[in-house]
Amino acid sequence: MKHLLGRKFALPIVVGLLIGSVVACDRSDSSEDEAVSESSSNKEDSKKKKRFWDRSPETEQEEEDLSVPVEITELSRGRIESILRFSTNLEAESEVQVISEASRKIRSLLVEEGDDVRKNQVLIRLQDEEQRNELARVESQLANAKREFERRSNLFDQQLISEQEYNQAAYDLEQLEIAKADAQRQLSYTEVRAPIDGTITQRMVKVGDQISVNQHLFDIVDFDSIVARVYVPEKELFRVRAGQSSRVFADAAGGQNRFGTVDRIAPRVDPRSGTIKVTVSIPRSQGLLPGMYVTVELITEVHEDALLLPKKAIVYDADQLFVFRLRDDSTVERLLIQPALEDRDNVEPAGILSEGDRIVIAGQASLKDGSEIRLVGGAKPIDSASN
Repeated sequence: MKHLLGRKFALPIVVGLLIGSVVACDRSDSSEDEAVSESSSNKEDSKKKKRFWDRSPETEQEEEDLSVPVEITELSRGRIESILRFSTNLEAESEVQVISEASRKIRSLLVEEGDDVRKNQVLIRLQDEEQRNELARVESQLANAKREFERRSNLFDQQLISEQEYNQAAYDLEQLEIAKADAQRQLSYTEVRAPIDGTITQRMVKVGDQISVNQHLFDIVDFDSIVARVYVPEKELFRVRAGQSSRVFADAAGGQNRFGTVDRIAPRVDPRSGTIKVTVSIPRSQGLLPGMYVTVELITEVHEDALLLPKKAIVYDADQLFVFRLRDDSTVERLLIQPALEDRDNVEPAGILSEGDRIVIAGQASLKDGSEIRLVGGAKPIDSASN
C-alpha cells in the first residue's frame, strides 16, 4: 500500500520537473535570438554611421557611378561656309556623234580612242577613186565650156550670133560650175573630219569596213565643256549668283575636293517642281568625266572668324536644337541654339555660346538640365578650377 502511494505522488513531481525544463530552454533560446537581433541591428547602425561619417574611396566610386559619362570639347573659332548641296550626273555640253556622209570602204583610220583632235582634222579616209575621176571629168568639161563661152561672147559683141546662143553658152557654163561643186563635195565626203575640238571617246569602225550613209563612226567630247546641272529651290534663288564658287565631290574619283563655278542661271522657275536650273562649269583640269555621279556644293556665304559648334553636340527635339554646356559645379545646362551658318561638320550658333565654352559632344542622349557628369575614362567629375 505504501508502495502504491509513493508511485502516485512521484508521477506529478516528474511531470512538473519536465515542464520547468522546457520553459527554461524556451527562455534561453528567446534570449539568444534577442541577443543576435540586437547584435545585427547594432552592426547595421555601425555600417550606416561608418558610410556617413567615414567615406571610403569605394563608397565615393559608388556615388560617382550615378553621374553620366560624357565627352566634351571647348568651342573655338574658325572658317565656316553656308552651302547648298545637290547630287547629279556630269554631262558635256559639247558632245557629238560623227556620222558618215558617204557609202564607201574605209581605207585608213587616223585616230584612236583617247586621242585629242582639232576641228576639221581628218579622222578617216575612204576609197575615193570614183569621186576623183568624176571631179576630173567635170573640170575638163568646165574648162571647155569656159572657152566656148568666151568665143560666143566675142561673137555676140560683134552681133554675129543671136542672144539666144549667147545665153545658152552662159547657161552651159553655169551648170558645169554647179557640177564641179557637187563633185568636190562628194570627194570631200571620202574624208571624215572632226566637227569640234575634243577627245575621241568611242570608235565604232575599223579599217576595211564597208560603211553606209549616216552610219555612226565616232563619239567626240569636249572635256572643257563638262557641266553639272542642279535644280535650286526658288526660295534659295537669292543665295545663288553667276560666278559663284562651288565644290564637287565624286566618289569614283577619290572623293577629293574639286572646284567649279556657277556659269549661268535659267531665267525661269519650273512651275511643276518650283526649282531653277543652275549650270556649274567644271574645268578639264579637275579630271572628272561625263556621266560621273557627283555631289555639288554651292558656297553661298563665308564667315572667316566664326564660333564653331560641332554638329555631333546637337540634340534635336522636334524642330528645335539644343546643346549641353558644362557648369562650374560639374553639372550641365540645356541650351536652345539658333544656327546662323552651317557646313558639313559645324554650326555657327547665334549669340548664346562663347569661345572656350565646354560642350558635351558624346553621351548627351542621357542628359537633362542639371545632370551631373564625368569624363569618359575618368572617375571624378570635371574640376573647373583645374582648367
